[in-house]
Amino acid sequence: MTLLRYANLALLILFPIAWFAPLLKAGLLPLFKLSEISVVSGLQSLWRTDVFLALVVTAFALFAPYLKTIGLALVHFGLMRRKVLPVLSWLGKLAMADIFLIALYIVVAKGIGVGRVETGWGLYLFTACILASIAISILTTRQLAKGINPPARSSEDQALPQSDPERPQPDPRS
Repeated sequence: MTLLRYANLALLILFPIAWFAPLLKAGLLPLFKLSEISVVSGLQSLWRTDVFLALVVTAFALFAPYLKTIGLALVHFGLMRRKVLPVLSWLGKLAMADIFLIALYIVVAKGIGVGRVETGWGLYLFTACILASIAISILTTRQLAKGINPPARSSEDQALPQSDPERPQPDPRS
């Protein structure tokens, strides 16, 4: 479970790097320099042209994976109940939809043949972060189901503290 905790915490650092890393390089003509497009630069363009699509992509690309990662960290450290794991798994699937959307754009752009599109290292990093998050979620669920190294119990799961026999107790009659 400790390895899962550290891997999940690493995602809190890697996701923002992936958001600013170049997902793809695109250009209109093969002779001109290619423009690098990242999640953040793509969102900036979307906010200027299509606010609804920008909201959807922001939810899928930024909020869903990061909220899932934070939620898993809270579960790992016993600060959130395990009952939220199915919701966190659902958030991971929403984030995977964003990877599909990017792949679809690349296929369409290459199929039209008007310009040139190359994948950037950020696409691989972003995809790896999403897949790692899904794997961490699955492994966490399995380990908790088996009872292997469960995280510290949350305050709601803990029993009431026992009184210390060495410590004098107040008189109940007063």
